Amino acid sequence: MPKHPTITEDGIAQLVDTFYARIRTEPILGPVFEAKIAPDAWPRHLATMRRFWSSVMLTSGAYSGNPVSVHRGVPGLERPMFAHWLALFTQTAEDLFESAPAADFAVKARRVAFSLELAVFHRLGAPPDGLALPQRKAG
Repeated sequence: MPKHPTITEDGIAQLVDTFYARIRTEPILGPVFEAKIAPDAWPRHLATMRRFWSSVMLTSGAYSGNPVSVHRGVPGLERPMFAHWLALFTQTAEDLFESAPAADFAVKARRVAFSLELAVFHRLGAPPDGLALPQRKAG
């Protein structure tokens, strides 16, 4: 099957469906998704994700929701999973799209993953991630 040369609604639908089919069999991410999304809720989740990516990539305005609150409520979600999600999403985009649109998806997905990771795991008042507060000298 030839790769998509541009980003379209059909291409987004194929990306979302393929990506989440991979997620569901993936040993690290699959159990987290399966614990949160009931078997009969997958069609609704996929439709939501198609609208989300349509809004992100095509500025369609099709999505309205609060991904931060949804992700804060996911049991078993751990910070390193965002990098794993991003790698799988990027690979799926590369498998289905020519290099330029695949790169566009990768850039947007990186922003989405970073934003969600920060919103879910960073705590107000804590130092920025990766930085330690200076230690006071005893004295």
